[in-house]
Amino acid sequence: MQRHPLAALILALSVAGPALSQTPVAPPVPAAPVATGSSGLDLAGRDLAVAPGDDFFAFANGGWDRATAIPADRSGYGAGAKLVELTEGRVAALIQEAARTDPAPGSETRKIADYYAAYMDEATIEARGVTPLKPRLDAIAAVHTRHQLAAALGRTLRADVDVLNNTNYYTPNLFGLWVAADLDRPTRYSATLLVGGLGMPSRDYYLTDSPRMEAIRKRYLAHIIRVLSLAGFADAEARATAILSLERQIAAAQPPLDENEDVRKGDNKWSASDFATKAPGLDWKAYFAAAGLGRQREFVVWQPASLTAMAAIAGRTPIKVWRDYLSYGLLNRSADLLPRAFVEERFDFYGKTLSGTPQLAARWKRGVRATNGALGDAVGKLYAARYFPPESKARVEAMVQNVIAAFDRRIDHLEWMSDATKATAKAKLRALKVGVGYPDHWQDYSTLVIDPKDALGNAWRAGAFAYRRELAKLDRPVDRDEWFMTPQTVNAVNLPVLNALNFPAAILQPPFFDPQASAAANYGGVGATIGHEISHSFDSTGALFDDQGRLRNWWTKEDFAHFEASTHQLAVQFDTYRPFPDLAIKGQQTLGENIADLAGLQASFDAFHRSLGGQAAPVLDGLTGDQQFFLSFAQSWRNKSREPALRQQVLTDVHAPAPYRAQTVRNLDGWYDAFDVKAGQALYLAPADRVRIW
Repeated sequence: MQRHPLAALILALSVAGPALSQTPVAPPVPAAPVATGSSGLDLAGRDLAVAPGDDFFAFANGGWDRATAIPADRSGYGAGAKLVELTEGRVAALIQEAARTDPAPGSETRKIADYYAAYMDEATIEARGVTPLKPRLDAIAAVHTRHQLAAALGRTLRADVDVLNNTNYYTPNLFGLWVAADLDRPTRYSATLLVGGLGMPSRDYYLTDSPRMEAIRKRYLAHIIRVLSLAGFADAEARATAILSLERQIAAAQPPLDENEDVRKGDNKWSASDFATKAPGLDWKAYFAAAGLGRQREFVVWQPASLTAMAAIAGRTPIKVWRDYLSYGLLNRSADLLPRAFVEERFDFYGKTLSGTPQLAARWKRGVRATNGALGDAVGKLYAARYFPPESKARVEAMVQNVIAAFDRRIDHLEWMSDATKATAKAKLRALKVGVGYPDHWQDYSTLVIDPKDALGNAWRAGAFAYRRELAKLDRPVDRDEWFMTPQTVNAVNLPVLNALNFPAAILQPPFFDPQASAAANYGGVGATIGHEISHSFDSTGALFDDQGRLRNWWTKEDFAHFEASTHQLAVQFDTYRPFPDLAIKGQQTLGENIADLAGLQASFDAFHRSLGGQAAPVLDGLTGDQQFFLSFAQSWRNKSREPALRQQVLTDVHAPAPYRAQTVRNLDGWYDAFDVKAGQALYLAPADRVRIW
């Protein structure tokens, strides 16, 4: 589940709905009626030949793993991917239904239908070739001065989401803009600049000296050559070699991912005039004017040393190389909306080489993803109305209140934390703003023009529309009701600078949430997800923000030292996990997510027991309530990945691979009791070695 590199601004795992206003720390509510006789768990998916204490993921999911093949069009498959497939099918049906109703011109429903229709019109796309790109390619070819180069680079500046590729983590452009609540003044927005500009997933792919990475670099060079050749560029090999050399310099200027995650290093305020002296080499005045930021007086520079180095690269690299870099970038990002040869070449590198995926996803699936990326709220409005009933919303909201209350009680019982620190921690819980299912207010797409015969133009206009929407925030007060995920997104998010959570409707379905399953199964599934997002407010990043979303130290010195010692213990635990003999998980890189998994699971376990009202949980399918709870948690993490994709995740993702996240149970005393785990078993930790943070 994806996450933006600005960990201070977005912390995601999996879920969303209408926002609750101020969320009080409520008393526990009774659990809804549970299924009679059945837990709702996948009993056949277990492997009873594996001892829970040796490998709990395999015990819970070994049967499923043996019986499940990764679909040919995916780099991995599991509980989340299965739900994504279900959701995409539902959205496709909604889009097709919208088209059949012949909606009024200019209406949101018509725009949804027309965007999808244009994307699916391969005949028109094939016939036009690269002609739709010619005006933009000509504009790049006309760049001859450093002033013109800065303006050309400025025109590529975009906010987080790249609509053409429907990705939300790294900007493919030299720099990216993120507009979010200011870290020091959370009632106003700030303009944050982050570095980007790479065609491969991370700096490791350019700089790691290994036979495997060298082979990927050679294939990437061949990919650049092929893209330029398809577009009719002469001397494609020489141009591609220069582009790869430039990207390698850009990669060397960027920090490792674990450094990128430290919010305390990211809050660097620069005035507009500072850029000329602090980052010479780029005509910043021309850059900001072209980017629509000519009137912006102050910026947050997330990676100042990297930005300075990249500005120097802009100043010394020949302009002809930049022209080729910009042309290739335009072609590469537009590939899915160009003739089939471009589509196949892009997939051959990004799908087959980088992720090990053997087959391109069906056009309709890619069309659904593109339509979601461009008109997410419009599609989400249809999705929520059809697939998220009020009774499901009410049950999830009650579970949210229960888990928040459990977390509040856990704070009360922290023997190591002072009363002063506890008071602020509890204030954060009281101020949490939680949205479940869908937002209270939807995006307005009335000014976005969609043409049923212009797929590439639609994507460009949608990207520009989204960017203008972000720029407009800079003149307004912060909106704490804003959602950062659509209802049809299988994920969830914590926003520390807003002290807010979003749980989209699409993740509030089986296996995470099932109205027919037992309370134990639901608390182990969606309850742990809710706890995860709540706990992000208190992970290695979230703990740096106060109840108003301000970056402020609200800890006593002694309390924070204890907190950091405990988190270090968890990082060391994950350092021991090794998916491959030559590649281990980086405990520091994944620390925030691991803290949230652990604290969220503990809070949900407490909330489940509190929901029983003093009664024993029913034994269902021969399983006690606690066994159902922990099995549900492990089955929610069932996933298998192709080797290239798994390697990429370990190198570039702040989330540990799913099987290792399922082993979080080894830190909870209740798991040992539930499955009679003994010393000598592989996952056994002595009580003193079990990590206890919140």
